[in-house]
Amino acid sequence: MKKLIVFICVVFVVFSCRSKKGIVTKRSTQNTKVVNRKTEEKSLEDIKVVPRVYASNTERYIDAHKVTAQEEMRLYGIPASITLAQGILESGSGNGRLSVKANNHFGIKCHGWTGQKIYHDDDARQECFRKYKDAKYSFRDHSLFLSERKRYSKLFMLKKEDYKGWAKGLKLAGYATDPKYPRKLISLIERYNLSAFDQEVLGKPYARYQAVKVNEHDTYRVVKGDTLYSISKRHNITVKELQSLNGLQDASLNIGQVLVIKSSSKNN
Repeated sequence: MKKLIVFICVVFVVFSCRSKKGIVTKRSTQNTKVVNRKTEEKSLEDIKVVPRVYASNTERYIDAHKVTAQEEMRLYGIPASITLAQGILESGSGNGRLSVKANNHFGIKCHGWTGQKIYHDDDARQECFRKYKDAKYSFRDHSLFLSERKRYSKLFMLKKEDYKGWAKGLKLAGYATDPKYPRKLISLIERYNLSAFDQEVLGKPYARYQAVKVNEHDTYRVVKGDTLYSISKRHNITVKELQSLNGLQDASLNIGQVLVIKSSSKNN
């Protein structure tokens, strides 16, 4: 009888120890999860978004509008470097009155504009300038302003990476009266390496092509509905020849784009 009582007591003790161990283990696991969760929350709190620091307002302007300038280059063929340089110069890196009050980054005057307007002293007192809801509309209007006016048509015959030719051509076409306008644009492009944005759009390696001597009778301005094939048939030239003369890597065209359709140089 004594042996039986001793056996029962031993079994009871062993069972009690196992139960306590299981409970302790379970609590330990729960405590570990709570600690890990708190540590994770603390780590997330420590992560802070550090705002980008710009060396100048010009660098901030470039970063804010480079994507828009590149998109305009893809659609209208105007070098992104030229668009950005003009924007910097005309808007005072986005701090000028026209850009702040009217989102007008290129100093484009009304010229029959039917939208909102702002008046500003320029060549004369209180001249009429265009006003936009957003800066992106100013960039688009700049593209349309250049591509839809005949006096700028020769610019579109230049190589897309020829920012120096574009800078000089803008002055010759009457975009600005300042005789140092081309030099100022070129200086901005080279100082801030804006031509790198052109190369991103053009792709690497970019198929450079030789310039050809042309006159107005050897060019064609793209209109809505045109394709390389339809233009080639109209002017009795192959699609490959059109691409070669104009340095085109694909079949994409932009309304208002000026294409060389005939070369006066036998070598080209």
